[in-house]
Amino acid sequence: MPRDIPVGNDNFLITFDQDYCLRDIYYPCVGKENHTGGHRFRFGVWADGRFSWVDGKEWTIKLEYAEESLLTHVTTINEKLGVHLHCNDCVDYKENIYVKTILLRNLSDSERQFRLFFHHDYHILESPVGDTAYYDPDEKAIIHYKGKRYFLMSGIRNNVHGIDQYATGIKEFHGLEGTWKDAEDGRLEGSPISQGSVDSALSFRVDVKPHGTQTIFYWICVGENYDEVRRLNKMITGHGVEYFVNRTDNYWRAWINKEDIDLRDLPENIKRLYRKSLFILRSNVDSTGAIIAGNDSDVQHFARDTYSYMWPRDGALTAYALNMAGYSGVTRRFFDFCLEIIGKGKESVGYFLHKYNPDGSLGSSWHPWTSNNEKKLPIQEDGTGLVLWALWSNFNRFRDIEFTATQYEGIVIRCGDFLASYRDSKTGLPLPSYDLWEEKWGIHTFTVSAVYAGLKAAINFADFFGDSRRSRIYRRAAEELKVAADKYLYSKEHKRFLKTIMPQKDGSFEVDLTIDASVYAPFYFGMFEPDDERVVNTMNAVKERLWVKTEVGGMARYEGDGYHRVSDDIETVPGNPWFICTLWLAQWYIAKAKNKEELKEAIPILEWVASRALPSGVLAEQVHPFTNQPLSVSPLTWSHAAFVTTVLEYVNKQGKIGVCPACGRPM
Repeated sequence: MPRDIPVGNDNFLITFDQDYCLRDIYYPCVGKENHTGGHRFRFGVWADGRFSWVDGKEWTIKLEYAEESLLTHVTTINEKLGVHLHCNDCVDYKENIYVKTILLRNLSDSERQFRLFFHHDYHILESPVGDTAYYDPDEKAIIHYKGKRYFLMSGIRNNVHGIDQYATGIKEFHGLEGTWKDAEDGRLEGSPISQGSVDSALSFRVDVKPHGTQTIFYWICVGENYDEVRRLNKMITGHGVEYFVNRTDNYWRAWINKEDIDLRDLPENIKRLYRKSLFILRSNVDSTGAIIAGNDSDVQHFARDTYSYMWPRDGALTAYALNMAGYSGVTRRFFDFCLEIIGKGKESVGYFLHKYNPDGSLGSSWHPWTSNNEKKLPIQEDGTGLVLWALWSNFNRFRDIEFTATQYEGIVIRCGDFLASYRDSKTGLPLPSYDLWEEKWGIHTFTVSAVYAGLKAAINFADFFGDSRRSRIYRRAAEELKVAADKYLYSKEHKRFLKTIMPQKDGSFEVDLTIDASVYAPFYFGMFEPDDERVVNTMNAVKERLWVKTEVGGMARYEGDGYHRVSDDIETVPGNPWFICTLWLAQWYIAKAKNKEELKEAIPILEWVASRALPSGVLAEQVHPFTNQPLSVSPLTWSHAAFVTTVLEYVNKQGKIGVCPACGRPM
């Protein structure tokens, strides 16, 4: 189920599903640890002897963000219960405090009492074993804890701090469902303390006049010990809840308007999604600098693992987007994160491994270190090349010499030397590695293009720092790589770049003729011009074979893609439409455009993406080829990064098209 409206800061991330159930609580890292395990935190209303959980069919829910803010704007109505809720959710930009503000409107002609119930289904430290939940009379709060993880829940209504009713209990044991069942009669009469596999519920009571309103505040404070959550609780009651809501709202409004980027000529839906995408990208960046691929815990139901890792490729492409948008403070932390990784362990040779946890430790992997009893390096070499490529974009945009000098010694030289040397001496091609989809072993057009981009970045850095010897080494490697790509990866017979070739013992290559959208890479990473005949032929083949021929449209990853497949009609649906692959076509239109009319070819694709975002602006990895429903992880950081990058490439190209190349004046 998609995570529609994530809110968070650098250490604390909250996600909701499309039914407005809180589903994920990540702390102390964005993406690690998930203290809910994806289980629902229910939110319900009782009035006139009737009870309803807000995720029920009786409710009409609209999930959005407030304009220009990482503050939710949720409206939900239950006509049968006669109640309208207007909710704002936010995580304080600085402190680890989550606040829900609820404006409750009585739709009846009579005064009524309402009771709001909040249910907590914690799996602290990603396990239900050994938790404790209890009512703390000093803080007027329910507290859950285990080890160095504490969660405090309380609230205010009618200027009164505290809880009207509470319950703690056992769940997921001997058939016990939990305290949420206790709430459904409108009363909580549970134990003041429970241990083991536990949950809790609390409620607030308000009396509301006919067609009148009342405001209720509910919050969660998170910390490593009791003193920390008590400190945060007292800050809220001391400063007032509105203080934290307002300062967070103001912070995000200032953040999104930091750069003066001219989006005036773009359709309104594209401009809105651009801003929302920046917020969603920011919500997936941890204080360590790790850029997390996705924090939708539902994906684990399919693979028993999640996307809550830093893939060097995804991280680099997102850093590139944030560089373009002007957020150097965020991206510098990402490169420091990469610097820490590359300086130790196997990676000190100059490559990045599969993926990493937000704390910098090595993530789970399915790439083996041996094959047929022979050692092989289980890397996706594109990730190493793209980190250098993104690092150069950072320096080229911000010219931070002091920061970059450290990166040059630690990352550029290590990775540049590796990319230049990890090649076949006869062909000049990189040695085999895994492709960007993490599926296929071989030599891939995308990987070769990314390695070329990394070497070009290393050349630029070496030239800037006067390192002439390394500049010559990197330049020779890049030149040989380009020649080899033309010779071995471009098929004159098929008039397109090949997805993958695999070296054989006799010196020949086994060729994968599958058309793959990732063969857009030779133009995008600067190996060939976008109007080069080889690129044009390739992109036309991709467009013809991979465009989904249903009313939904969009570009598939490759022919016969089986990941989350919903149709076996490969001719009509070669694979599910992916946002990133569809945007690659727009990026080609932008790159090759010679005038404004040609540039406008990209607009329908940007609008295609914007029209398939959820109302909150969230983009999934894929959409259903017949229904437009999101598929796989949602939101996917890479989808939003690709959208931000494409919009900014459009804006930048628009400026260049209207300028005389000789004098630099507007034509």
